[in-house]
Amino acid sequence: MLAGLEKPSKGIIQIGQKRIDRMNERELVAFRRQNVGFIFQSYNLLGTMNAIENVAMPLMFRGLPEEERFRLARIYMKQIGILDQEKHMPNQMSGGQQQRVGIARALVIDPKIIFADEPTGNLDSHTTDDVLHLMQSIVREKNKTLIMVTHDPHIASFADRQIRVVDGKIVETIINPESPIEQQILKETGAEPFAEVHTADSDQVSGKL
Repeated sequence: MLAGLEKPSKGIIQIGQKRIDRMNERELVAFRRQNVGFIFQSYNLLGTMNAIENVAMPLMFRGLPEEERFRLARIYMKQIGILDQEKHMPNQMSGGQQQRVGIARALVIDPKIIFADEPTGNLDSHTTDDVLHLMQSIVREKNKTLIMVTHDPHIASFADRQIRVVDGKIVETIINPESPIEQQILKETGAEPFAEVHTADSDQVSGKL
């Protein structure tokens, strides 16, 4: 729903100053095209395209010429560390390399929000940590919002803020006190790190971590 792929049955969805729950399908497509990047567990690379073509593909929908698309794609591929793979087809790359291509593809449109659905689910533990550290550093350096879905507590620990959902209800919100973003918020507000616990009947208890 946050990406506008489904409509809420009630309530509102506001991102920045935009009420996306009020947008029609054409407006939602335009909103996603300009503001949203996606990273998938299964990479979702097109097998008939090489790495740089996969990264540059979202820019086709903005009408950019091929030369400009590839120029921008190379910037992000270099940052991600896969520029030397630009001519490789997906079946010539490891899982970690394919996911890095997926990350570069999500970033190439310079989105405000990145949605990642179990982005390391198909990777080994070493590659998982490499990819998570990479995503974490990029998000912080470029001031992006990353919303990641995971069932793994270790992966969740990389987040600035964790929201635990059980049976469709938020039951716990945990703020990472070591997060630079959260530290800045705490400094500006004078608040202290805390955890919010929401019970199924919506009662809420707050306490220091």
